[in-house]
Amino acid sequence: MKADKIKTAQHSRGCYVPGITGIEGGIRICTVASGKSCSLLVYEKGGKKGREIPFPPEQRIGNVWSMDLLAEDFADLEYCLKVDGREETDPYGRAYSGRERWGAGASARQPVRCLFEPVPYDWEGDKPLKQPLSDMILYRIHTRGFTMHGSSKVEDRGTFRAILAKIPYLKELGITALELMPPNEFEERMTETDEAKNPYAPPIPEGKLNYWGYAKSWHFAPKAAYASGKAVPGGKSPCREFKDLVKALHQNGIELIIELYFTGKESAGLVQEAVRFWVREYHVDGVHLVGAAPTALLADDPLLADTKLFAVSWDGLLPVKAGSREIEAGQWAARRFAEYNDGFMIDMRRALKGDEGQINPMIFRTRRNPGGYGVVNYMANTNGFTMMDMVSYEQKHNEANGEDNRDGSDYNCTWNCGVEGPSRKMKIRQMRRRQLRNAFLLLLLSQGTPLIMAGDEFGNSKGGNNNSYCQDNDISWLNWNLVKSNQDLLEFVKYAIAFRKKHPVFHMETEPKNIDYLVCGHPDVSYHGVRAWCPEFEGFRRQLGIMYCGEYGRKADQTPDDYFFVAYNMHWEPHEFALPKLPKGMRWHVSFNTDDAKVNGIYPEGGEPVLENQKSCLIPARSIVVFIGLRAGKGGEAVYSQKAHPEGGAQKPDAAGEKRSATRADAKTAAKADAKTAAKADAKTAAKAGAESKGEGKDTDI
Repeated sequence: MKADKIKTAQHSRGCYVPGITGIEGGIRICTVASGKSCSLLVYEKGGKKGREIPFPPEQRIGNVWSMDLLAEDFADLEYCLKVDGREETDPYGRAYSGRERWGAGASARQPVRCLFEPVPYDWEGDKPLKQPLSDMILYRIHTRGFTMHGSSKVEDRGTFRAILAKIPYLKELGITALELMPPNEFEERMTETDEAKNPYAPPIPEGKLNYWGYAKSWHFAPKAAYASGKAVPGGKSPCREFKDLVKALHQNGIELIIELYFTGKESAGLVQEAVRFWVREYHVDGVHLVGAAPTALLADDPLLADTKLFAVSWDGLLPVKAGSREIEAGQWAARRFAEYNDGFMIDMRRALKGDEGQINPMIFRTRRNPGGYGVVNYMANTNGFTMMDMVSYEQKHNEANGEDNRDGSDYNCTWNCGVEGPSRKMKIRQMRRRQLRNAFLLLLLSQGTPLIMAGDEFGNSKGGNNNSYCQDNDISWLNWNLVKSNQDLLEFVKYAIAFRKKHPVFHMETEPKNIDYLVCGHPDVSYHGVRAWCPEFEGFRRQLGIMYCGEYGRKADQTPDDYFFVAYNMHWEPHEFALPKLPKGMRWHVSFNTDDAKVNGIYPEGGEPVLENQKSCLIPARSIVVFIGLRAGKGGEAVYSQKAHPEGGAQKPDAAGEKRSATRADAKTAAKADAKTAAKADAKTAAKAGAESKGEGKDTDI
């Protein structure tokens, strides 16, 4: 028997690196068990009889047991623990047997066995990238769902390796950091009787899989079913494939953030060691803590001093003066903590749909970026509607989950633009496109760290399912065919990301102060209503103007940023905004107008038309217009006139020299026509919408 060739050896007392570590001539194993006795049971792979190797009592420190095992080859061997006569799974195992195929799992009646896998790895000098939170563009994916659909056109679909093929896409989009939903080993075969209940998913009906990963977990092993088997000959090596992924992302300037879920039954020591392990062993740049985790303990951990930590809240939990220290002459700011919750999404969705009382929340969310920690902002996340569904559904449609549509949140803060679900009506589709452009600008022009849920940039839909925790199918998998059919949305998102990156006033390192602390004549950020310098906070107001002074932002070449005025009109009627006066020699030009479908809402750099009327501008209903202050000769030659156009672009630039001006009455008349159309869409009832959309099939166009 191969296990009989293993020899034990003593090592210096006090070594504590949980799990398996390679040593000369063999391995060192260390684990935690609270029993009076602890042994290792070593089996041939799949065997029923194993060899028992007791941990030396003299090597025990508290509940930590360790020993050295010497042998030429540990391949095809597996083990579990025997604690006080009972077999148990090693919670610190680095790889587990019988879990190579998704959904297969191991017998629930037997402890899951661990593999001996101390794989040497050449990191080639890899180091964490240490991006400031303010510069990050975060993109959240599910490892399997990201590439599992046949339209992904990659090899080894649904694996760590498949993500490598999508790195060029991520770079082109402008992503700087990738977040993986739980990449560690977890039990996807859950039932209603499974004891690993959690607040992120209701009890799962028999036969359904826990697709998301918020389940019983083993926190020190990458998930075997996410490995392709091509990293090493002869079988899967999830450890090596995950390291390959991290290294490749870093080589392309992309950080990796992983999500780890804790039930609350784990000890604080295990949680701390798990987070340390992924940082030390796999070079991850940050950890998103979900469930019950000792955040205060982790925040003060010296080994994690250079690691980003994301949690629901950090209020009252951070060390003194968090964020004040800098390393390497300012290259890495110690403001590495980030608040990660649904607050931004809820407030901004309500603003987007035109709810009352949203001016104060909009100011708070667009500005928020605390000094001691950052914030992660998103319009959609795993739990809830996608952004496409956010503008297409008002009611959840979770029937496929098998729970009579009782699961999932009823509070989605969404507006379907007049029809529930897919629609072929041009007016509805145009309104949805405009709302999506609005949503992405709400996200990308706000301070903090923006997060995009994978697929939202090209209109991914789950058919109205807002709780797809058990849907390992087309509902959850990204349909990459939408990249082509919704190319205009994707191009808008790319441009908006690049625009944010170029202009630091939209991603300052600390929260704007709303005062003129540089004594340059303008506050860093100021707030306005339809009258300049007069914000309006009444509950019925749905209009907000925000001016950004470029003197408070420094571009890469250390020159000042530009001046901007962002006019948000979330009302279903047009409103005329008075514009703040620019410094002498500057004129307002137009960078974005989400209402102008003919140019996809974008006026590219260098071609921004100059605003004909520098004192005011009529902002169409449910639209965002971004003005940029430029000196003569820096913008485009076209003139942005007040003439209204009925094709959906409420205002169009005229050719230079022509400068055709329309009367204000003409502009208002045409704009009111648009408002009437929008109001008509608002008035659609859900019952009528359901009847209209019947039989239209799985139309995933906007």
